[in-house]
Amino acid sequence: MTIDPADYGPFGAPLFDGPEARALRRVGVIDVGSNSVRLVVFDGAARSPAYFYNEKILCGLGSGLAESGRLNPEGRERAMSALKRFAILARGMEVNSLTVVATAAVREAEDGPAFEREVRDATGLKLWVIDGTEEARLSGQGVLLGWPEAEGLMCDIGGSSMELAELKGGAVGKTVSGKLGPLKLEGAGGKGARRKEIDAGVAEMAEALDGDRYDRLYLVGGSWRAIARIDMERRGYPLQVLHEYTMTAKDLRATFDYIEGQEMDDLGKRTGTSSARMSLVPIASEVLSRVIKTFRPKEIAISSYGIREGLLYERMPELLRARDPLIESARASEAASARLPGFGRVLYKFVSPLFSRAGDRRLRLIRACCLLHDVSWRAHPDYRAEICFDNATRANLGGLTHSERVFLGLALLHRYRNKRQGTPFERLAPLLGEEDTLQAEVVGKAMRFGAMFSAQDPGLMGKMKLFPKKGLLELSLPKGDGEALYGEVAEARFKSLASSLGAEPQVRVVRS
Repeated sequence: MTIDPADYGPFGAPLFDGPEARALRRVGVIDVGSNSVRLVVFDGAARSPAYFYNEKILCGLGSGLAESGRLNPEGRERAMSALKRFAILARGMEVNSLTVVATAAVREAEDGPAFEREVRDATGLKLWVIDGTEEARLSGQGVLLGWPEAEGLMCDIGGSSMELAELKGGAVGKTVSGKLGPLKLEGAGGKGARRKEIDAGVAEMAEALDGDRYDRLYLVGGSWRAIARIDMERRGYPLQVLHEYTMTAKDLRATFDYIEGQEMDDLGKRTGTSSARMSLVPIASEVLSRVIKTFRPKEIAISSYGIREGLLYERMPELLRARDPLIESARASEAASARLPGFGRVLYKFVSPLFSRAGDRRLRLIRACCLLHDVSWRAHPDYRAEICFDNATRANLGGLTHSERVFLGLALLHRYRNKRQGTPFERLAPLLGEEDTLQAEVVGKAMRFGAMFSAQDPGLMGKMKLFPKKGLLELSLPKGDGEALYGEVAEARFKSLASSLGAEPQVRVVRS
């Protein structure tokens, strides 16, 4: 299907197939942290990162650093073993750009330079040891990769340090780093002494930022994600997706109390969290409690994107950074998997008259639905609707709240099925209000009807128009082939759409 480049609407022409984006294929990042060593290989150039490979080893490189001043011997051995493996894997995957970044443990340890040399001699990898402010900047950029409109404070906790970065106007502002990682605080003495160190450290960081309140706090780091999983378990939250999971200060205070009353091993098993990570959760909870008291956010959100995604963001041209991550990722999926790439744009133009009162945020979601409406066509017809729903609600997508995930999933479910009873949606229904549920149904049924014309000239689709006051849904079809395409199945789907809108269907035949 040929698309006029000038006719892409407010979202602009896709950039994932441009030369700047193609240069980003197979970008690798090795993150040598105080607690873990991880290899991530990003593939493709969708504005939402596509993870070609992702492996993490919990090494504990910074364990005991506060007392000894040196890298943990066992952790050092495990980290070296992981780096040797990762170097071989990166070569085998033909990674054309590999960055190896080391953070607090390596930069603070007296044997850090010796470890750098050992890594280079054994693997050929050059460690880029960054300071705390650079770590904060890159982690802030990682949040912006997922939330281009992010406004507030990014808080990234590692094993040995914690970084803060102001996010405003699509950019990273002031940054600060402090020695408040759980591995660093383990050696602070008793709980009272540790609390004093945490209070002083957070106060010093707040003073450096010249700000005492941020409406939104974006949490980055494994310890924060572990706490969020526990919060989900305590609340019985139905959607186990950490990215853009939101909490309030009240939620977290209840979770901190809940953690104190639990056996860590048992809690780790229930939340799928390793024992090594769970051992850091109590101290991390103390730090987060003080951060919340100091900065008083109205909402706390989890970001699965951090320093590694920040390094990918660093490589993106400005034009790509400015794009909507949801729309770009949906376009990439359509191009790779749809039967008729490009029809999603046509379908959006066909259904959009039904949503003339919708805001920009909702219209972008409807557009994403149209782009993704056919990417699961290879699934078995009996399960296609459910697979569409599961894929949408669990997809690695940025710029998408949990309620929007459910809206997207439900619309795609209705693309293939009229009824939602007895589907996976019922478990997640509490995350979507009644009005949004009905609108998602309308979007799905409008796509289901519009797809009846997908194999033909888009000019034969005709036009729909909704008259809410009259309770009328009008379809204007071009005489001839357009009229002939409106068969029995298409008629049934149009009537089902009208019923969802609470309108009477009316068909007009017009001369083209």
